[in-house]
This record gives sequence, C-alpha cells and structure tokens, in this order.
Amino acid sequence: MAISEEQVKHVAKLAKLSFSDDELQDFTVQLGKIIDMVETLEEVDTEGVPFTSNVVETINVLREDKAAKGWDRDELLRNVPESENGFIKVPAIIDNGEAGA
Repeated sequence: MAISEEQVKHVAKLAKLSFSDDELQDFTVQLGKIIDMVETLEEVDTEGVPFTSNVVETINVLREDKAAKGWDRDELLRNVPESENGFIKVPAIIDNGEAGA
C-alpha cells in the first residue's frame, strides 16, 4: 500500500508536526516502506503459533507493590495554577477531533 504525501501531511498535522518539502518527501518514502513491511508480516502464517507475551524469562527484582494511603486532594490542588471541581484544569490541545494550529 502506497502512502501519499497528503496522508503524511494529515498525520503530521494531528501530531502537531511540520516538515519541509524535502522532509515530507523523505517521510513519505519511509512510511511507505514501513507499511510495506507490516503488510509483508501480515502474510506470515501464524496458525498454531502460541502467543508470547515476553521472550525473556525474568524475575521482577523491584519492591513488592503495596497499597499506601494517598495524598490529600486539597493539599495537592494548592500547588496547581487552576483547578475546577477537584481536577487540575489545563488548556485544551485538541478541539473537535482536529489538532490545533
């Protein structure tokens, strides 16, 4: 499947990225190669191959995960610039499903 420069521009806009014309052409070629590779992998017969969640047998050497009492919400919200209804209020970065300009 070929990918067009318009599709790359659309994805770049959603990710809030901008490319020069040369970069756009390079990324279009690179993304096209990645899509071709994924399509090739989709052709591999994996029938009967067991699911592998981790290929390395490792043991977790970190501390035991124990529940602990959390912080007081009001105390935490004293450190934020703006809050509303017990939540931290931040500026919108996505509006109506489209990336901002």
